[in-house]
Parts: sequence; C-alpha cells; structure tokens
Amino acid sequence: MTTAPKGQPGLSGGLKLVLIGDGESPHLLKWARALAPRVQLHAISSRGFLPEFHRLLPDAQRLALNTAPEHGGGNIALVKQLPKVGAWLQQTDADWLHAHYLTSHGTLAWAAKLGWRLRAQIAGSAWGSDILVTPNRGGSWKWLTKKALRSCVITTSDSQHMADRMRELGAGEVMVFPFGLEALPKQNAKKQPWLCFANRGLEPIYRPQLVIDAFARIAATQPEAQLVVANDGSLRDALQADVAARGLAGRVSFVGRLDAGAQAGHYARSTWFLSLPESDSVSVSVLEAMAHGCVPLLSELPANRELIGDSARGLIISGSPTSLDDLPARMASLDTARLAAVNRDWVAANGLFEPHVQRFLTRLKALSPV
Repeated sequence: MTTAPKGQPGLSGGLKLVLIGDGESPHLLKWARALAPRVQLHAISSRGFLPEFHRLLPDAQRLALNTAPEHGGGNIALVKQLPKVGAWLQQTDADWLHAHYLTSHGTLAWAAKLGWRLRAQIAGSAWGSDILVTPNRGGSWKWLTKKALRSCVITTSDSQHMADRMRELGAGEVMVFPFGLEALPKQNAKKQPWLCFANRGLEPIYRPQLVIDAFARIAATQPEAQLVVANDGSLRDALQADVAARGLAGRVSFVGRLDAGAQAGHYARSTWFLSLPESDSVSVSVLEAMAHGCVPLLSELPANRELIGDSARGLIISGSPTSLDDLPARMASLDTARLAAVNRDWVAANGLFEPHVQRFLTRLKALSPV
C-alpha cells in the first residue's frame, strides 16, 4: 500500500475532518450540522445517508458503504469495505478522522489509518453501549474496545461515569460534554398535570415493562393519569397485551415512531417523562424532555444522577417494589411548575450542543501538527 501524500492541515475552510458513523442516524446528522460551517467536512457512513446529508455535503464528500452493521462489533460486511474506505481516505487526505461508536466505526478508522498510512489523527465519540455494554460481552470485545480507544488522540463522552470507564479501558484524553440540544425549544403548550411520556426503544435494554409497571402504580392513585408511549421495538405487542390485561388500555397510548415535531408536542404537553433503561449514559431524550419543562423519572444509573442531582431536578426509580409503591406520593410532593423552570434553565446552561462543539474543535486545532 502506498503512503498518503503530505497535505497541508486545514485549507481555507479550516481543519479537514471526516465523520465516520451511521449516516442514517439523526445523531450523526446533528454532529454534521454543527461541524459543516466550521470545518472542511467529509463523511463515511456504514449504511446510507439521511436526505439532509445530501444537502450538507456534495457527493464527492460522502461515501456510503451500504452495510447493516451490528454496533457490538464483529461486522464482517463492514470490514470487507476497508479497501474502499482506505483508498477514499487516502484520496481525501484529512487532518482528523472522527469515529462515532467505537467498536464498529472506531475499528474502521484505526484499521484504515494503519493499513493506508494515513496522516490523519483519530478522534472518537462514545455513544454509550459501545463502552458500557460491549466490553463486558467477552475478552475479544474488550480487546477491540481498548484498541479503538488507544488509537484515538482524543475522545468524547457524554457523562463523567462513561468517561471514567473509558479511561479504565485505556483512553487518553477524554472531553466530557452532553450530546445536547441544538436550540432551546419554545414554550407554547399548557402542561397536563398527570400526563406521562416515554419514548425510549421498546427493547429489553430500555426496560419498557418497568415503565408500564411504574405507570400502573401512578394510575392506581391518580384517576386522570395518562401515558403516551412513543417509539417501537420487539416488545410492543407484549406490552400492549399487558396494558389491556391490567385494564389500562384507555389510559395508555402506543403511538409508534414520531417525527421531531410530533415528539416535541408530546414533550410540551407532558408533565412527566419516564426513562428507565438498565444501562445508559446521558440520554438526549432526557435532555429534550427537561428542556420542554418535563420532570424526569429515571432509573438508578450514575449518568442519571449526573443529570438530575440528588432529586434536585427529578426522581430516581430503583425498580424495586418499594420504589414503585411510594412513587405516586413522591411525585405528588414535587412542585412541578418550579421544576419545569429549573430544568429548562439547567439545559440552557449545560445542555446546548454548539458551545461544546466549538470547544471540541478548538482542542482538535491545538492537537494538530503545525
């Protein structure tokens, strides 16, 4: 393999940076929107690209691999695309490769850098399960995660808890900031006092059954309580059957996947937001809910403690019978109007994305060779 030509880091558009991730993810698109005005942006997607990517970047600055990777790693179809990736990156001659989700796209970045002797440095952004779940699946997964982390000059984490785990696995410099909102939403709807909203995936890791169990306790003491369950997943049919068996079908609505506008409407009207996964870092959904003035009811996880403090901005639910039994009383004791303002102000001060992206780019420039 030939050596990449020596290029000048950053031309008229500043640093040349290649995003490597899932171009069909709205989260990667949010990074692209933030970076595009600030760098010479290119992107590689393991899948395809959302339509907005086509408006952000010309065809020559996008490479779609059209695979269907499993984020846990071991993606043979993705690995087979390495020659195409290496050749494209060699031609692009970037300053930085910015890999999102380390066990798949981080692996692709370091393998391409090594195999094609790219001058680019690697930055990696952890998304949650790539650090908190995948390394625990076995020795090979842990080795892969360590390899990806150690190939990065700098990494980002959206919680201090995950950053600590990344350092344990061999990460060097880790920047910690929430994967926050692009703008604070307008307040244009009246809250319904006992309206609850949940929008995490209907898959085991997000424990939607615990959401239903918690709401059943709430509904037993609050006749006006309602729950809207957004999103979809393999557990939806079983959850709907359970709701019907409990006699709650008239009070729980399953609305499926929502676009951003419809979801914002549910946040705006809901007083309570339930997010009870068994593993998580700082959730964008929780930040969105808090920005809309919802009071979050969250599972007992370190990142959730970081978000709401010691019940300063919401409630922690352990999932034990006692925790659920006294939940309605704990909720009734809160001043939800005050917490709506507190949570919105906290997101405005800590949870907006743009300032953190600028800080991240300032650090990349400092780490770039002169």
